[in-house]
Amino acid sequence: MSLSRREFLESLAAASAMATLPCTSSSLTFDSVPASCPFRLSVINDEISQDFDHVCSVAARDLGLHWIELRSMWDKNVTDLDATQLAEAQRILKKYDLRVTDIASPLYKVDWPGAPRKDGQQRDQFHAAGNDFGKQDALLEHCIELTRTFDTNRIRCFDFWRLDDQKPYRDAINAKLAQAAETCSKSNVILLLENEMSCNTATGEEAAAVLKAVPNQNFMLNWDPGNAGTFASETPFPNGYDLLPKDRIGHCHAKNVTRQPGGKYEWEPVGTGVVDWVGQLRALRRDGYHFAVSLETHWRGAGTPEASSRISMADLKKALAQSGAAC
Repeated sequence: MSLSRREFLESLAAASAMATLPCTSSSLTFDSVPASCPFRLSVINDEISQDFDHVCSVAARDLGLHWIELRSMWDKNVTDLDATQLAEAQRILKKYDLRVTDIASPLYKVDWPGAPRKDGQQRDQFHAAGNDFGKQDALLEHCIELTRTFDTNRIRCFDFWRLDDQKPYRDAINAKLAQAAETCSKSNVILLLENEMSCNTATGEEAAAVLKAVPNQNFMLNWDPGNAGTFASETPFPNGYDLLPKDRIGHCHAKNVTRQPGGKYEWEPVGTGVVDWVGQLRALRRDGYHFAVSLETHWRGAGTPEASSRISMADLKKALAQSGAAC
């Protein structure tokens, strides 16, 4: 369903109120994080803008965040930045006293070799250049280098573009994920598989199966209830979430979605849609989760990515407060 005019105006007002927070970085120390906040509240940087300095200013000074997730900036995927751009990104992060939750890489968001493509599939690469199967081992090594550059220990990955029938290839895909996790373990890095509707692990049920098949303890799930919610076969919370091994959740994306006729879907602000975010956040707290809850807005109903992200962050903070985890 869509936001009512009243709900939209209330969300907009809340987002505007956040913009009046103090703009001095000295007030944004990690000591100021509320004791009631068990999560690393963050936002994926390019959900606001491709201007990385502006993004970090909004995240730290307006939204009051201490964490940020890196995906693309200056119209380049984070994995394609050159040495000068990497140094500039580091400088900007330090300027705004922001820490990095993970490298949101496009690793394994490619075709599985020899498998037939699924027709009509949406394929968003987020500015990743030249990403094909033959380059994935080198990309993984580069992502590990980026964890050192940005002082994080997490890399987000996928499990290849979705197939109509993945059964003939699933064992080999799992073996590739296990191999990647083993490579990451040598550098004390955690590999996060995101459940993604356009890839072979989309729902909580599918994620639980992959985690069982790939038991490496540094192989964890980037749980995205919004992505799972695009499938009519699953209610992300509580049904999908209840299937997951809670000690294998290592990251969480926050967005919302409504289902449309014919299997279609529409992204929504966090406060509207099929995902019960108050219940989901309460359950994460109950189950001892203490890593990132990162806004991946996707919804653009406010006209611009930034305006839409401000509204969704206001929704997310409201849900956090209602769940007992004010951040």
